[in-house]
Amino acid sequence: MAGRPRVGVTGNGRLWSPAWWCTRLALWLAGAEPVRLSVRHRASVRSMDALVIGGGNDISPEHFGGDLSDKVKADPKRDLLEIECIRWALSHGVPLLGICRGAQLINVVLGGTLHQDIRHLRKRTSNRPGLLPTKRVRLDPDSLVAGVCGAGALRVNSLHHQAVRRPGKGLAVVGWDRDEIVQAVECAGERPVIGVQWHPEYLLYLPSQFALFRWLVRSAKKA
Repeated sequence: MAGRPRVGVTGNGRLWSPAWWCTRLALWLAGAEPVRLSVRHRASVRSMDALVIGGGNDISPEHFGGDLSDKVKADPKRDLLEIECIRWALSHGVPLLGICRGAQLINVVLGGTLHQDIRHLRKRTSNRPGLLPTKRVRLDPDSLVAGVCGAGALRVNSLHHQAVRRPGKGLAVVGWDRDEIVQAVECAGERPVIGVQWHPEYLLYLPSQFALFRWLVRSAKKA
């Protein structure tokens, strides 16, 4: 592939979106051309060489058999757009990096379920959200994620209150926090799919976190 691979980045459609700008910087430094995808930024997903499914709002519970009466901060139009993007990427072997909500949505598309609210599950980790790498995550040492990040344990940030409950078809859980809540998933075999529950775009100053974006760009060039 000549030149920079085009990497689509999904997210909200707001003008000021720190996640988009941080992800854009990480991908550019990794050698990609970032392209914003949202309900207001409708570039063709079929022209992308890889995708980042970004973090943000809760996923509507109807997509994973959740409690419809539960109060959630959902974005139904974004759900549908990103589900379409994930299905297209999976069917065409396009590399995927899911971040927080994005990891959860990849799991949902593959038939998995979610914990709608993990706060009652936390015993050894904090419910307080934070951008700094204060939470410890252990990784399966034989996993793709551990190989990419170059470590069997990481310090990460935490901004979520939902998480993967039952992994979808072909998806392996490879990362956990101290409460055994899922923190990283990946597709079995050769499929280039990684999902992380934290936000590496806010930690790109750490080599282990920037490595996730470098992996995506390398995978795009190989696809």
